[in-house]
Amino acid sequence: MAERRVTKTKLIFGFQVILYASIICTYAADTLSANQTIKYNETIVSPQETFELGFFSPGNSKNHYVGIWYKKRSYRTVVWVANRNTPLTHTSGELTLTLRGVLIIRDATMGNITWSSANSSNTSVTNPTAQLLDTGNFIVYDGLNQENPIWQSFDFLSDTLLPGMKYGVDFVTGFERRYTSWKSDDDPAFGEFSYGIDIRGYPQAILMDGPNVKFRGGPWNGLRYTGYPNLRPNPIYNYTFVLNKRETYFRYDLINTSVLMRVVLFPNGTIQRLLWADDNQVWKIYLGPLGDQCDLYAVCGPFGSCNIETSPVCECLKGFEPKSPEQWRAAESSQGCKRTIPLDCGPGEGFNQYSNLKLPDTRSSWYNQTMTLGECEKKCKSDCSCTAYTNLNISGAGSGCLLWFGDLMDIRTYSKNGDTLYIRMPPSELDLIANGTSSSVGIRVRVMVPIASVVLVILVSIYLLFYRFKRKKQHQQGTHTNMIEHDPENRNGDEDLELPLFSMFTLLKATNNFSMYNKLGEGGFGPVYKGVLEDGHEIAVKRLAKTSTQGLYEFKNEVISISKLQHRNLVKLLGCCIDGSEKILIYEYMPNKGLDSFIFDKSQSKLLEWPTRYQIINGIARGLLYLHQDSRLRIVHRDLKVSNILLDMDMNPKISDFGTARTFGEKQLEANTNRVVGTYGYMAPEYAGDGIFSTKSDVYSFGVVVLEIVSGEKNRGFIHKKHCNNLIGHTWGLHNEGKSLQLVDKCLGDSINASQVIRLIHVGLLCVQRHPEDRPTMTSVILMLGSEGPLPSPKEPGFYIGENMQDTPQSSSSYGISSNNGVSITMLDGR
Repeated sequence: MAERRVTKTKLIFGFQVILYASIICTYAADTLSANQTIKYNETIVSPQETFELGFFSPGNSKNHYVGIWYKKRSYRTVVWVANRNTPLTHTSGELTLTLRGVLIIRDATMGNITWSSANSSNTSVTNPTAQLLDTGNFIVYDGLNQENPIWQSFDFLSDTLLPGMKYGVDFVTGFERRYTSWKSDDDPAFGEFSYGIDIRGYPQAILMDGPNVKFRGGPWNGLRYTGYPNLRPNPIYNYTFVLNKRETYFRYDLINTSVLMRVVLFPNGTIQRLLWADDNQVWKIYLGPLGDQCDLYAVCGPFGSCNIETSPVCECLKGFEPKSPEQWRAAESSQGCKRTIPLDCGPGEGFNQYSNLKLPDTRSSWYNQTMTLGECEKKCKSDCSCTAYTNLNISGAGSGCLLWFGDLMDIRTYSKNGDTLYIRMPPSELDLIANGTSSSVGIRVRVMVPIASVVLVILVSIYLLFYRFKRKKQHQQGTHTNMIEHDPENRNGDEDLELPLFSMFTLLKATNNFSMYNKLGEGGFGPVYKGVLEDGHEIAVKRLAKTSTQGLYEFKNEVISISKLQHRNLVKLLGCCIDGSEKILIYEYMPNKGLDSFIFDKSQSKLLEWPTRYQIINGIARGLLYLHQDSRLRIVHRDLKVSNILLDMDMNPKISDFGTARTFGEKQLEANTNRVVGTYGYMAPEYAGDGIFSTKSDVYSFGVVVLEIVSGEKNRGFIHKKHCNNLIGHTWGLHNEGKSLQLVDKCLGDSINASQVIRLIHVGLLCVQRHPEDRPTMTSVILMLGSEGPLPSPKEPGFYIGENMQDTPQSSSSYGISSNNGVSITMLDGR
């Protein structure tokens, strides 16, 4: 009897072993089918057993996460985490793939979902499968279509960049890929540091410490990031940088696939490229960019250069001197340098060549991918606000054009493998000796002014010195206020301002010392904060950023322009503050922020029903009519766009941001400028191409705004699968085919007033006609919106593209959007 019991026990134990082995085998596969679940202590493994996916607890943490790690290594190295910010506190978690192709992590005890890949939800999915690949990518695909996954972990980076991953920005969807540090070694939640590509100006790699820049990898120069002089071809991996009209990104791939490599952003903000060493089973540092003091952002301030081989490390570029000699001598160099002799945009100005540099911060830059270096120099020289230029791509013979405006920030000098930069200088500071050597930071300079012009340069220099002496004397006699900046386009004069002045103490208290928690957003002028005064009144505080391309002129211009305007559809300026270098504007607070936060957001746009959109369009039109005709100052806004339309509590629109506005005389019809400011996608052709602006250029911008509000799409970057038209061209095509209703934002459904929509689109097309004389005035627009009479037929719009997909040329604009209208932007101030 005892023997039979033993035998029975052995059989039961054997069956349990077989059953357990079958369970492990099931989850040792590389795929997860619909409604299949992975529980705690169960995993799936990639085909070659390179990676493993399952639940884990990092370090000493008692929390549980779903992650991916290297298999068959001496210790677990996690490369991706799903529920970074929503951990499980016990072991009853489950990872499941739903029938709709959505991955979910469920707390089996509580029954709630703690994480999901909901953005991959697709009602047309019929046979979803999740698979862990040997690249470390966890993908969800339908049927057998592995090449086009409906979701993949490579799109949602953690703290690690694996071979084949890419970080960057999709211009079509606005989707951004950045990798972000863990909070600590025991907590994979989002930490303080993130690394990605900043697309303001020419795209560049930037490491952020919260809201601040810690390290700038810089722009791509065709061979490498300018802040990575040691990045060069090698036998282990290759790398790629892509910039076109659809996206920009960086990725690297292994040449020798037998090695293991990863790039990690650690919780302390350090980035390291690590290589696995099989001999001693550790990760060895292969490359790390943050190696010395000069890698810290802007350590030497504007126009200062950091050279780790000198002591002290900071020096002013040739032609510049410390802003604060006392602080500079005390090794405090963050205030940077200023020009020894200011620029006057006079004859004889040229460029000095500086070599082996890390190129300056490109967030205030403009670029063109096809220009030659000579064309680039001419373009910079023709614009007084252009500070410097260089080739965009240094590979081969060099190509492209990159221009800087304003201060040059975060420059460092390398012993080799640096870039060349041409900086604008006054005649007396130009180096006229071929192949001469600069006396500052050991930078070589080339001739930019012909030797035959030396005499002319000397005479011009004497004139400029006399002119500056005269202005200085006028200033001492009180003929200029310290708030006014000389500007050839200043039409407002030095008028007295009747505007309340706020103290810095009041604003610091109201905004909690300009706390990041109070920050509402940021534009070309600088950040905007919410504030609450002692009486409980809410305000919006706009603070001029030190890195802003705008300055005293824009500040004064906005104060003078808007302080004299009173209309329910214009934002109200409550006062200003000038405290040392601080320049601050105080506005009424708009609780619903900008119109762009509604119409371009897929969830928020549903809150903006058709009657509200129609009311907003009418309100903008009334505000613009007031500026053009009814105000005491006839004003052309010059930067009307969706993000400059603020919404109050009742969703009433208010036009904002008058920093670039210009006043017109009573009988003045148009004006010309050599400093084109505004936003690409909203600028009229005659303004973008020739600098000619008028009330009709505002009408053009209004037309673009109308079409964007109706469609919920951006004119700039609009993509259609059947053609390459922008939003204007797409609307033009639908109008000619009698299909205008197809333009309407899908979230509006059947709630629209069809005849109202068709009429509004028609009016929008009249506003964006190519020639300004064909466009209606805002008076006519108001009448057309409020009546039901017949409308004139619109002519072909400006910036109409109309090319086949396969024939689309390489972009030459900031974000790669091309046009066949033959109009070039002479100078673009990004806002």
